[in-house]
Amino acid sequence: MFAQHLIPESATAGYGRTSRLPGVAIALGLHAAVLVGLLVYAPARQTLAELAPIMVSLVQPQPVEPPKELPKPKPVVRKPVQRPAAKPHPLLTTEAPQPAPPAAIPAPPPPSPPAPPEPVVAALPPAPVVPPQFNADYLNNPAPRYPALSRRLGEEGRVLLRVRVDERGLPAQVELRSSSGHERLDAVALDTVRRWKFVPARRGDQAISAWVLVPISFSLRS
Repeated sequence: MFAQHLIPESATAGYGRTSRLPGVAIALGLHAAVLVGLLVYAPARQTLAELAPIMVSLVQPQPVEPPKELPKPKPVVRKPVQRPAAKPHPLLTTEAPQPAPPAAIPAPPPPSPPAPPEPVVAALPPAPVVPPQFNADYLNNPAPRYPALSRRLGEEGRVLLRVRVDERGLPAQVELRSSSGHERLDAVALDTVRRWKFVPARRGDQAISAWVLVPISFSLRS
């Protein structure tokens, strides 16, 4: 059930005016939108009217002829190339080397005549050696002095000396060959002969060094 409310008239009259205002505003907005749309649409429509209509026609493609079959090329028959027959290589025959002929042996030369024998020169005998001399008068060699003690004691004897005389005639070396048996007599003999002079030994005309034996006698009876 609907309940009806009682509304005063004054209130209703004010409400009617108030409720019409939004409707008026909406109507004005719609008219403005229509006007703007006409303004915008009119030039575009004029432009479309000015453009010439484009005719589009579909062209059917011509049927493509199948490709003509080209004549098949004739097979090329190659003629066999005549190659020159290979010449056989000549066989090399190796001959065994022939032995060289033996070299001719020259005949031996005739024997040369024997050389004449050289004259035999008789070898000269070496010149004799003259021994040194000590008893020449011109040498003035003093006789050994008899020791006084040996006289009192009766000492006597013979001393044999071996003397090497050089090229100048001087005694280079004096040795006791045999003793008198008394030392004092031997010492006097050695000392005396060391001061002697000699005639040097000679071989031909050349003076040489040589040995000589010198005897010294001590006797109380002389």
